[in-house]
Amino acid sequence: MVMTAPAQDIEHVLITRSGLTLSVRSAVPEDERRLEEFFEQVSEEDRRFRFLNAQPHVGHEQLRPIVEADHFRSESFLAFEAESGEMVASGLLACDKPLEIAEIAVSVRSDYRNRGVGWAMLDLLAGEAQRRGVREVIAIEDRDNHAAIELEREKGFEPRAFEGDPHLVILAKSFEPA
Repeated sequence: MVMTAPAQDIEHVLITRSGLTLSVRSAVPEDERRLEEFFEQVSEEDRRFRFLNAQPHVGHEQLRPIVEADHFRSESFLAFEAESGEMVASGLLACDKPLEIAEIAVSVRSDYRNRGVGWAMLDLLAGEAQRRGVREVIAIEDRDNHAAIELEREKGFEPRAFEGDPHLVILAKSFEPA
């Protein structure tokens, strides 16, 4: 079953480096089933990197924070390929209480990798964090997630150690005060 985005929900239109047009909107609680199906189309390794665990299925407990974002300190974006309407990516922005630091995470459907989708979603999330006045965005990555680390470094993120876990690395990007 193909899950599509209703046209009235579009918040952003992104063009990827490969010329792919994405329609992006905020996730809502009714998207839980849609996200469950989306994560079935994300590689097992990428699901492990996204949720930092090896569960074979993404269920309610992992999806609840995505679909129940408060749209201020946390925001979850769903990206749909504009032509087909199929969901191709999910991006999460989670800010701390004082809105100083925000964690970001991006997942891209396996058949849309290497088409600039992650690049475009990373730009969107960083821009949304900056718009909210956040001074730094971070991504927590498994050290084996070479593709994400390389992408984030290309986008100006700097690596630093993750205290207490040598298998993880933080990639951070700071913004000038507004």
